[in-house]
Amino acid sequence: MLSRAALSTSRTLVPALGCLGSRQKHSLPDLPYDYGALEPHINAQIMQLHHSKHHAAYVNNLNTIEEKYLEALEKGELLEAIKRDFGSFDKFKEKLTTVSVGVQGSGWGWLGFNKEQGRLQIAACFNQDPLQGTTGLIPLLGIDVWEHAYYLQYKNVRPDYLKAIWNVINWENVTERYMACKK
Repeated sequence: MLSRAALSTSRTLVPALGCLGSRQKHSLPDLPYDYGALEPHINAQIMQLHHSKHHAAYVNNLNTIEEKYLEALEKGELLEAIKRDFGSFDKFKEKLTTVSVGVQGSGWGWLGFNKEQGRLQIAACFNQDPLQGTTGLIPLLGIDVWEHAYYLQYKNVRPDYLKAIWNVINWENVTERYMACKK
């Protein structure tokens, strides 16, 4: 079972999914102060041990987890279907973002599965219109583009919200939905 930190990390790997193979590794950040800066309350030896050993181990473990996760995604059926149906992950991301930006008023951008064709498709639904009921597509991933989803943080700049949303998509859940609807 993955720890909460590992699950959180796996859910934020979307940028890495979009640029498989070109991801930069995380590195141990420098402290903005000297190891001895907290003396006499915390000595330099403790600070050096925690920073250069413990913190460094967390960074190294994060890189290892991300590498394994990316390897699994590269071999995954969902990613292969995205490449097959859209050409690449980047093209898929661009198309879904464009469709979502283009929703006039309120609604949703969707990645759906067309069971008859056995293919992934992108669609938009307005207001509360359900994806399956209006298009026949089985919903895999929905992006809420109602203003209430982003206005407090992104104001009326929907494209900024859509750029950020890719960092929080739960690909594990999308994959589970995809695998379930293929049966």
